[in-house]
Amino acid sequence: MNFIPVTKKEQKEMLEIIGKGLSELFEAIPDNLKVKTPLNLPPPLSESEVKNKLKNISDKNRSLIFFSGGGVYDHYIPSVIDHIISRPEFYTAYTPYQAEVSQGTLQSMFEYQSLICKLTKMDISNASIYDGATALAEGIYMAIAVSKRNKIIISEGINPHYLEVIKTYLAGNYPLKLIPLKEGITDLEGLEIDEQTVGVVIQHPNYLGNLEEALPSIIEKVHSMDALVIMGFDPISLGILKAPGDYDVDIATAEGQSLGLPMSLGGPHLGIFTAKKKFIRKMPGRIAGQTSDDKGRIGYVMALQTREQHIRREHATSNICTNQQLCALTAALYLTLMGGEGLKEVAFQTTQKAHYLADKLESAGFELPYNKKGRKSFFREFVVEIPYGVDRAIELGLKEGYLVGINLESFKDEWNNHLLISVTEQRTKEEMDRLVEILSTKM
Repeated sequence: MNFIPVTKKEQKEMLEIIGKGLSELFEAIPDNLKVKTPLNLPPPLSESEVKNKLKNISDKNRSLIFFSGGGVYDHYIPSVIDHIISRPEFYTAYTPYQAEVSQGTLQSMFEYQSLICKLTKMDISNASIYDGATALAEGIYMAIAVSKRNKIIISEGINPHYLEVIKTYLAGNYPLKLIPLKEGITDLEGLEIDEQTVGVVIQHPNYLGNLEEALPSIIEKVHSMDALVIMGFDPISLGILKAPGDYDVDIATAEGQSLGLPMSLGGPHLGIFTAKKKFIRKMPGRIAGQTSDDKGRIGYVMALQTREQHIRREHATSNICTNQQLCALTAALYLTLMGGEGLKEVAFQTTQKAHYLADKLESAGFELPYNKKGRKSFFREFVVEIPYGVDRAIELGLKEGYLVGINLESFKDEWNNHLLISVTEQRTKEEMDRLVEILSTKM
C-alpha cells in the first residue's frame, strides 16, 4: 500500500488531544537508547525517483542456473498459480480460528488433503505443517505417542538438516540410533530392532538421490517387530516411483516446495504429512472435513484440531498451531493443473536429464562414487567426486552464473570432495554441457 505521511499540522493536533508534547510521548524510552544526532539519511525523493533507484539496484542482481537442490528445487511453476493465489481472499486471509465462517478456506484445505492422499496413496493427510523438516520430526513424535516406546532408528540417508531438527525435537529424551550408509544407501545389516523400538525413519529417494532398493525388506523387518515405518519422500518422484502407500509405510512426510512453490531463499515452504487412518487421533495439526447441513448442502468443517491453545493444552498432539494454507493451496493448484500425466512428465524429464548429466560427467573423467557404470539407480540428484575440491568448483561455477551443487563435506568428513548435483526438468542440454565444461576446467 502507499505510505501516507502525517503532516506537521496533524501531528500537532494529535499531541494536543492527548495533552502531551512529542518528547513526553517518548519519555518511557531510556535516554541512553535515544539517538542524539540527526540520522544520516539521503535527501528525499519522489515516488518515481524511488522506483527508478530501486530498479537500478535490482538490475544488479544475477540470475543463476541451479544445479543445487538438497530439498529445494528449481521446477517450472505454471503462471496461472501466482494469479490465483494473489487473489485477496487467499493471499491476505489468515488461518481461520472461527473456522466454519470461512468455507472457502476450509474447502481448499479439504481439496489439498484429498489430492495429497491420492498422490501418496496414504489414508489421511493433515492440512499441512511448516516444512519438510518439521513434518518428519512430527512424524517421529506421533510414532512415539502411538507406540508408547522410546527408541528411534534413523537412516543416515535422510536430509542432514532434517536430522538436526529431529535432534532438537527429541532433545535427549529418546535414544536415537543412526543406521550407516553402505555405497550410498541404507545398510540393512545395521538395522537392529528390539521391543523398545518406536520405528525406523528412512528417506526414499535418500538425500544423495539414491533409491533405497532394500526398502521392502526394511519395512518387512520393522513391521515384524510391531514397530512403525516413517518415510520421507520426494513428491515429484511419485510421478514415476511407487507411492508410500504402496509400500505399506505407517507415516509418510515430505517437503512440498517442488509442487509449485518458488525457492524463495529457503521459505516459506510446505510440510506434507500423511499416515494410516488408525493414527488419525494422534495426528498433529488440523484436518478439514466435508459434511452436509440439514438442507443437504455440502459444507466444510474443521474436523480435528487437538491444539494446545484449545482444551487439550499439555495433552495436545503437537505444539504446531496452524498450517501453511497459502503454500498448501499452491501445491493443490499445481497438482490440479499438472494432473497425473503432467507430474509423470516432470518426473520423467527430471530423471532423464539427471542421468544424461551423470553420464557426461563420468565420460569427462569424473568419478560417481555411488553410481558407477552399470549401477545408476538415482532420482534427480547424484554425487560427483571433485578431485581439486568442491569449494573451488563452486567458485568456478559462480563466475559463470552457475550454482553447481552442494558441498557434502560440510555435513560429513568422509564426504570430502563430494559434490551433490541436482537436476530438474528446467535444465537444458546446453546448460548441462556447459556445467561439464566448467567443472572440467581444473581436470
